[in-house]
Formats: sequence, structure tokens, C-alpha cells
Amino acid sequence: MTTSPATTPALDEVLLAEPRGFCAGVDRAIEIVERALKKHGAPIYVRHEIVHNTYVVADLRAKGAIFIEDLAEVPPGATLVFSAHGVSQAVRREAAARGFQVFDATCPLVTKVHVEVAKLAKEGYEFIMIGHKGHPEVEGTMGQLSDGIYLVEEVADVAQVRPRGDKLAVVTQTTLSVDDAADILAEVKRCFPRVREPKQQDICYATQNRQDAVKVLAPAVDVVIVVGSPTSSNSNRLRELAQRLGTAAYMVEGAEDLRPEWFAGRRRVGLTAGASAPDILVQQVIARLREFGAVGIRTMDGVVENVHFPLPRGLGDRSMAEVSSSRS
Repeated sequence: MTTSPATTPALDEVLLAEPRGFCAGVDRAIEIVERALKKHGAPIYVRHEIVHNTYVVADLRAKGAIFIEDLAEVPPGATLVFSAHGVSQAVRREAAARGFQVFDATCPLVTKVHVEVAKLAKEGYEFIMIGHKGHPEVEGTMGQLSDGIYLVEEVADVAQVRPRGDKLAVVTQTTLSVDDAADILAEVKRCFPRVREPKQQDICYATQNRQDAVKVLAPAVDVVIVVGSPTSSNSNRLRELAQRLGTAAYMVEGAEDLRPEWFAGRRRVGLTAGASAPDILVQQVIARLREFGAVGIRTMDGVVENVHFPLPRGLGDRSMAEVSSSRS
């Protein structure tokens, strides 16, 4: 596809955020589906989209994955994969009762939150969960308990929480805006001064790192492009963050979504990608921006992630979790 000279933007440079794109939890989840397909053959059933990216889901569907929401859609004896977002205890019980062979692709950082909820619930705690209603990660975490967990989406919601007792803990969806979550947490602590916070923040390293990178990127460019799908929470937060910093920002699923008018009068473009967006899409966007006139492609300094999570038993060996990062 070519652009007429009358509408061709006069771009000079593309700045790439660092880090961007796939995180360790997404890498692991996709590898689980691919290894399950190789070992057991198609079809493999996956509860919910394995990660929130249209390209990834389509690619796995073409290889033989079938994405479902209701376990009633899965035939007896089938192989089932839980998505990276995690599932409720009710879903786990139903899968066990139906006799499926299950591989759990829940991100280990989401599992950490589930384990914390289960542990503290046994000690008599109730919970405030900071997150977005309807997001599968939120449904999975809240579904670790039958009651005693209250969802808050914004600061004003905190005043509506009425815990039964005085033992209260707070947990957070892992893909939230770091700044928004901090504002809500501050209100939680104001209303409930004795609330128990996680030993380590629940917002995952990848979400934090990508938002920190956008905070550096956005002031240095005229417009920010985020590669990600509309269903991706962390991708939406990147776009919102750039806009909040005063830079025009757009989210695209691929190069075909780019619009020449976004770049009119703008010479420097910032480019990042959500944690579930594959690098092939970033490269296609770069190629399209070159057609718009961009010559220089420069990667900004940022955190270099070196994170690996083990695969479930039965799908091959992988080194134990290694979580480290360094400033490049």
C-alpha cells in the first residue's frame, strides 16, 4: 500500500521504547499451547484467549487451538489450557470433575496473587481488589474466594467498601496503570489505615517497566504509537499514559491501522508495544513508518529484562524462574 504525496507525512525518526513487547508470562503461555499441540496433537482447548492479542490467538488457532469460554464446549478426555490471566477455583473444580488433562498457563505473577489471597483468607482476612470489572484476571483472582473480596475500580469506589471485620488486605490486578493504582491504594490506606499491603507490589515487572519506558519516551516525541489489541489492559494503559503526559497517542493492532493524518506536522514518532504484542507486528509498523518517510530508527535506553518462568510438568524442561533486570 502506498500513500499519495499529498498525504505523506514528513517523518524523520522513530524512537523505540525499551523494553516493549512480550513479557516472560506471555512467552510461557504461548509456549505451553504450542508444546501441548506438539505433544498431544490438535485440537487443544484453551479457556479464554491465551493472551489478549488478536495476531497471537489467530496464529494458535491456525495451529489447532480452540478457544472457548465455557468448559461445556470441551469434549470428554480433551486437553485444556488455562489462559495466562488465571481462573477461579470454580473453574478448576469443574475441569477436574470433567476429567480434562489440564496445563495451567496462568502467569506465575498472577498465581502469586492467588496464593496470597488463599493464605490470608485462612487467617481471616477479607480483601479489596484494585482492578477492572470483567477482566479475566480480576474474575480469576476474585474467584479464589466465595465471598469477602471487594472490587474497586477507582478512588470513589473505596468509600463503598463495607468489610465485615477488621482484618483487611489489598491486592491488585497485575496490568493496571501504576499511577492510577497508587492513587487508589492511597485512598484505601486513608479509609482503612490498618490494611495489609502485599510484601511486593502486585503490578508486574513488565507492566511497570513498559510504563516507565513510556514516561521517558513520550516527552521526547511528537506522537506515540502503541502496538496492542483493544482487549489488552496493559496496552491500553500505555496509550493512556502517553496521552496523560501530553503526547498524542494511538493504539494499533498492526501496520494497516496506521493513519497518515496522525503524523501530519510531526517529525518524531515513539513506538512501543504491550506485553502481549509480538515483535513481528512492531517490525511491520516500522516498515510502514519508513514508507511515511521515517529514516532513523533508534532504540532508547531502558531496562533489559531477563526473566524466565518454568513450564508445567509434562511439557518439557525449562530452567527455574529467573527474575532479574539491569539498566542498559
